[in-house]
Amino acid sequence: MNRDKGEKVPGKQILISTDAENRRIDNYLFNELKGVPRSRIYQMLRKGEVRVNGGRKRPSYKLNLGDKVRIPPLRPVEPNNRLTPPGSYLEKMVMGCFLYEDDELVVLNKPSGIVVHGGSGRSWGIIELLRMLRSDAESWQLVHRLDRETSGCLLIAKKMPVLRMLHEALVSGGVEKQYLSLLKGNLSGKIKEIHEPLASNRSRSGERMVEVNNLGKSAVTLLEKVRDYPEATLVRVRLQTGRTHQIRVHAGHLGHPVAGDDKYGDREFNRRMRKMGLRRIFLHASLLRLPRMEFLVRTEFSAPLPTVLQQVLDALDPCTG
Repeated sequence: MNRDKGEKVPGKQILISTDAENRRIDNYLFNELKGVPRSRIYQMLRKGEVRVNGGRKRPSYKLNLGDKVRIPPLRPVEPNNRLTPPGSYLEKMVMGCFLYEDDELVVLNKPSGIVVHGGSGRSWGIIELLRMLRSDAESWQLVHRLDRETSGCLLIAKKMPVLRMLHEALVSGGVEKQYLSLLKGNLSGKIKEIHEPLASNRSRSGERMVEVNNLGKSAVTLLEKVRDYPEATLVRVRLQTGRTHQIRVHAGHLGHPVAGDDKYGDREFNRRMRKMGLRRIFLHASLLRLPRMEFLVRTEFSAPLPTVLQQVLDALDPCTG
């Protein structure tokens, strides 16, 4: 018998097998509940409608073998309400940012201004766009994340076993990520090593803010001077930990905030940089180096500095023109 339009689909309880072990619960639900808006899935997790072994879990919770996941009854999403690609310009931009692809993984040169995944009020991100634009991308998963305004190397696994191995490499420190960033002022010395714990909080407006806090999680950032400019320094950044907003908060704590950072930066410095043509944060994931693994054909990937950022550097130093 066909269900009446709008009738709820019964809830269900799922016993987690080895195929889903170590997956984040939000990613698992995205795949399990196809057609359900991501905002609704995050709402279910936040309100405790989804239960794991009888309790609430954060979206970042990683499933264990034998976990019992209870999914509440849901109303099906009508086909006309499903997400559609938001325009040919964005489609061309996303499909044109592939740096590398093989049978196991994809490396993108993520454009600035696009979130990597939907949620928190955004119905889509770059991974959802890829799944809409590529018929073979349904099972693709983000290996790591980049902030919305950050551009550069973004790693995507095509298969779950590949995702697990790359996650393990990230946790163990086996993946090297380098960034290029323009900081306020002239950095003294060639290399700076920042050891400051970071804690995440919510402001009164609900905005997520990260700050240096002795009660926070350990965080280590290495800055290497690349070039001095009249009132700024271009640096190469290496992360020994991967905390949220780590580079931006550590740079600001050092007294050399990232150019164009509206959240943790210097307003007056940003105003001067806008006159130089900077319309985004100057933070670019320039290099990604993976450990040697049997399935990897290639282990090092680089993304060139975007033209708009190079033009800012040229404007700061007219002699290069």
